[in-house]
Amino acid sequence: MSSPSAVSVADSAPIAAPPGFTDEQWDTFMRDGFLVIEDAISPEDVERYLALHDAFIQRLNRRDPGGFFNAENLVEKDPAFVELIDHPRHIGFAYDCYGELTKLQQSQLMIRPRGGWHNFWHPDGPRGLPYNVFSPHLPLQVKFGYWLTDLPEHKMGNFVCLPGSHHQEYQDFYDTHDSVPGEKILTCKAGTMTLMHNALWHRVEPNESDMVRKNFFLTYSPAWITNQDRWHSDPAWLDTLNREQRILMRSYDWAYDWAKPKADQFPLFLDRDTGADRDPDVYPDHVVLGRRKRLTYHEKRSL
Repeated sequence: MSSPSAVSVADSAPIAAPPGFTDEQWDTFMRDGFLVIEDAISPEDVERYLALHDAFIQRLNRRDPGGFFNAENLVEKDPAFVELIDHPRHIGFAYDCYGELTKLQQSQLMIRPRGGWHNFWHPDGPRGLPYNVFSPHLPLQVKFGYWLTDLPEHKMGNFVCLPGSHHQEYQDFYDTHDSVPGEKILTCKAGTMTLMHNALWHRVEPNESDMVRKNFFLTYSPAWITNQDRWHSDPAWLDTLNREQRILMRSYDWAYDWAKPKADQFPLFLDRDTGADRDPDVYPDHVVLGRRKRLTYHEKRSL
């Protein structure tokens, strides 16, 4: 993908939403809280992303170059990663969940070498009052994992989850590394993309191999959920982004704009099937786009 050029949000026309969930994928995701899409990233892109990943790491003066490492707000720290904000391989899935208020909440680069730190069992999001208290069915975060290294065996820093556990707020194994009945240990090849419901209970296995696990993670949420990796974005940097990227970063001066974005940011995307900028036969013509409720993928399925 070519580097973005400076463009005003108001000056470029909306585009159709990229592909998102199939009905089968949605059913799997909602049942398990997790979805695995093999070969989502081409071998050429895997190779390119690994080179960008390694170059980014080499530019940093890390205290522990052999240990676990996580860099956040990745897309703003290196222009090479800007394409990830709205990449069509995943942004349509996020849009299916959050529609007109979709936001990139967090972007991460991660490495997990042999012997590095690894997570306890936990769900994502706030712990004291989890998101699923308010949204027990739909996720308030969806995390996309880009898997850039082959993980064919266990004990390679693998992701571990308990399918279906996103409907359960309490687990006795919370904050442990214990193996539990029914857990799924992810073994995958480079080029796999995963989607995770925020309430899914998950952990990470230790890496006892010589393979260094390398990932990008991109988390999306409704605009009104707090960011995880930034307060605001640099206005000069925002001016280098395309229309959709700038909207998805959701950087505002007025606090309530995160709940009610500016009028020129609607629609985020046109309907992928009809090309329409609104749902038909819902509101009279005098209601402007920025004040119109639009159906998400989940809502359309329920009709």
